[in-house]
Amino acid sequence: MKFKYLASLLFCVLITVSCSHPTPKPYGYFRIALPANDYRVFDKNYPYSFDISTFAVDSAVKHEQGEYWLNIEYPALKGCIYCSYMPVRNNFRTIAEDCRKFVYKHTVKAEAITEQPYENPDRKVYGILYEIKGDAASPIQFMLTDSTHHVLRGALYFDAVPNKDSIAPVLNYVRKDIIRLIETTRWK
Repeated sequence: MKFKYLASLLFCVLITVSCSHPTPKPYGYFRIALPANDYRVFDKNYPYSFDISTFAVDSAVKHEQGEYWLNIEYPALKGCIYCSYMPVRNNFRTIAEDCRKFVYKHTVKAEAITEQPYENPDRKVYGILYEIKGDAASPIQFMLTDSTHHVLRGALYFDAVPNKDSIAPVLNYVRKDIIRLIETTRWK
């Protein structure tokens, strides 16, 4: 009798436990080993110079809208900072507004867009760093100028589906490089 009672109790417990809903496994992301931030000077025959990561590869870009365009690629991170240079010829407001429009095209996917102004009067470098929060295609963009002769615009893109959680470590790494680029920019 005791055996039938225990068997019945065990059967009821198994039925109760087996009826629970399955719990999905949480998403996991690969651990990305990032090297220490180390820099070298980019100083070629361009109207500007700055520091870029030794982890990055720079390559000149031929473009019909202007020369001195540059790609700063991070092959291991599948990311690239696309830099475009425009000389100012009494059209600074138009260029600045175009840069702003490029940033705000990402409002569809952006949760927020923050603007961080930058000034270095000694080097005559002024600009804005845009951080686009959320699953936008370009999480960081910037514009640098002296407002009379030069404008340098940059946009970071990753060759991956935008997912703020999965690219966060890489984005933080490249963000430091972009800030260093901005802080060390010099006009020639």
